[in-house]
Amino acid sequence: MSGLLRFDGRVAVVTGAGRGLGRAYALLLAERGARVVVNDLGARLAGGGRDDSPSATVVAEIEAAGGEAIADGSDVSSAEGAARLVGAAVAAWGRIDTVVNNAGILAPNPFPDVTRDELDRHLAVHVGGSFEVTRAAWPALTASGAGRVVMTTSSALFGAEHLVAYSVAKAALVGLGRALAASAPAAGIKVNLLAPAAETRMVTDPGMRASSGLPPLAEGAAPSTGRGPDEVAPMCALLAHEQCPVNGEIVTAGAGRLARIVLAETPGIVAPGLTAEGILERWPQIAAEEGYVVPRSTADSVRFREALVGNA
Repeated sequence: MSGLLRFDGRVAVVTGAGRGLGRAYALLLAERGARVVVNDLGARLAGGGRDDSPSATVVAEIEAAGGEAIADGSDVSSAEGAARLVGAAVAAWGRIDTVVNNAGILAPNPFPDVTRDELDRHLAVHVGGSFEVTRAAWPALTASGAGRVVMTTSSALFGAEHLVAYSVAKAALVGLGRALAASAPAAGIKVNLLAPAAETRMVTDPGMRASSGLPPLAEGAAPSTGRGPDEVAPMCALLAHEQCPVNGEIVTAGAGRLARIVLAETPGIVAPGLTAEGILERWPQIAAEEGYVVPRSTADSVRFREALVGNA
């Protein structure tokens, strides 16, 4: 049995930490000894607006429990905001060991009703924010010697008809996270992705539920037992810790379930010159899942392909 995973002397930056999952992550990391930068713009669920009270409230909770934290209201979707956030952490404590990219927005809309503006706004916060904060923090994470980055994806990466822009952004984060993970080991860093499953305002918001065809919740209804953010936070803590055992993985946690999500590639067939009709005829062989591999990088995928072609 391994010892308690502590973060004493470590500094964690958590974006979108004023509510829900981000709050749970910040509280747990602080409970285990981390000094935490609680970043939150305090925007509405669909973006827009500003409110400093959520981040201030989380900081107060951490301090009341004997921990150390500072609030930050920087807009992480901009390079300038990300730089201010990282600068605040370094100014306060001289280092950054962990970045948890959790900030996000959600504006449900199906295709083709979803607009380009909605798509751009989702990409700016989810993908752009994760990119900018991680890039700004990279030198400090490298200096840590055990830098850790947690990207927040979602089961929406599999596709959700009522969450088109959100799904695109969460799938794009997989590409970003895996690309960073490929270069991270050289810097002593590990980058992983977490797809949480919890009842937060993204699930309970009346507008979101109506747009998604979900029934309204009873007034004042609390999250179902075992489906709150606290069930996800331990996985985040592991991925954020220096003893994190993986790099470039996608994991999911919530409601007591913990699992790995994989992108797999089947062996397919090697048959140069096949016509479209020939491909259709041999489709069952092309799609057969027996013997699939789980590439950890583009290079792994290329090596797999080349080995199959070379052995044909």
